[in-house]
Amino acid sequence: MDEKVIPLGIDHGWSHIKTCNSCFVSGVAELGSEPMVYENILEYNGKYYRIGGERLKVQENKVCNENYYLLTLAAVAKELKARGMKNAKVVLAVGLPIGRFGAEKKDFINYLSKNRMVRFRYEKTQYLITIEKVLVYPQCYGAVVDRLPQMTGQEFVVDIGSWTVDTLKIIDRAPDESSSGSDPNGIITCMRKIDEVCVRKMNTKIDEFMIREVMVKGDANLNQEYIDIIKKEIEKYTKSIFRIIVENGVNVKTTPITFVGGGAGLMKKYAGLNQRNISYIEDVRANAIGYETMATLYLNKRRTA
Repeated sequence: MDEKVIPLGIDHGWSHIKTCNSCFVSGVAELGSEPMVYENILEYNGKYYRIGGERLKVQENKVCNENYYLLTLAAVAKELKARGMKNAKVVLAVGLPIGRFGAEKKDFINYLSKNRMVRFRYEKTQYLITIEKVLVYPQCYGAVVDRLPQMTGQEFVVDIGSWTVDTLKIIDRAPDESSSGSDPNGIITCMRKIDEVCVRKMNTKIDEFMIREVMVKGDANLNQEYIDIIKKEIEKYTKSIFRIIVENGVNVKTTPITFVGGGAGLMKKYAGLNQRNISYIEDVRANAIGYETMATLYLNKRRTA
C-alpha cells in the first residue's frame, strides 16, 4: 500500500449509516427505470437505487443480500465528495457488535472486499475506488478509542445502537474482552414496543419518524396522548438499559459509565439521572470516527515498517 491509500470509517447501523462526515438512513430500494431526479440515487451495475427513505428491516446479518454493499458504496461516495475526491484507493474501516464480532468478522470482510475495483455513480457523479483492505473493529470500542489514555482504573462503556446494546469494560486503559457483550435490546426494540402500546391503547399504529422526533426533540406534531405514551415507554426503556448494566456486575452509582451511540442522547434526556460518574458521547458518528482513527494508525505503521 502506498501513501495515497486513505482510510474510510463506516458504521453500518440497522437504522443509519454513519461516516466521519455523514449520517443517512439505512434504506435502499431498486428503481425499475431511470429516475426523474438524481438526489440520493446510486447507479451500480446498470441498475438504479434510491438510498435513504424507509430503513431496511432487521435481518439475521448484513451479508445475506446486496443491500449493505450498496449502502457502503453510497457512504464511500458521500465521504469522497466531502474530501473533494472521485477516485481513490481506500481502506474500509468498519465495525460489528462485540457479541458477534468473532463469528461475523470473516464473512463481513469477504462481503465488502468481493470486488477490489468498483466503478459506480452517486447523484450522477462517477466514482472509481480500489478497496485495498477491509479492517473490522468492535462497536463500542471505536467510540471511545480517543479517550482511552484518560480511562484509568475501571470504566464501563455502553453503546446503545439500533439493534444491539454493546457493553465493554475498560480496565487501566485496556478493553477487558471477557466482560464485553451484546444484548439485542437496541432502539428499534423500543420503537416497536411504543408502536404496540399505541395499537393497544389508541387502536392505531404510529410512524417511526414521529417516535424519533420525540426521542430527539422531546416533542412532535402529535396529540398529547401519543406523546405521553412515547415518553412513558422511553423511560421504561432507559430503566431496562440500567438493568443490563447491573447484570454485568456494575455499580451504577459509583462506576464511571459512558453512554455512546444513538441512544446516548436518549439516556441523557429520559433516564432522569444527574450523576458525576455518568457521561455521554452524543455524536452518532463516534464509532465511524474511531474506526477511521484506528485505520489511520494501521496505515501509518505500514508506511513506517
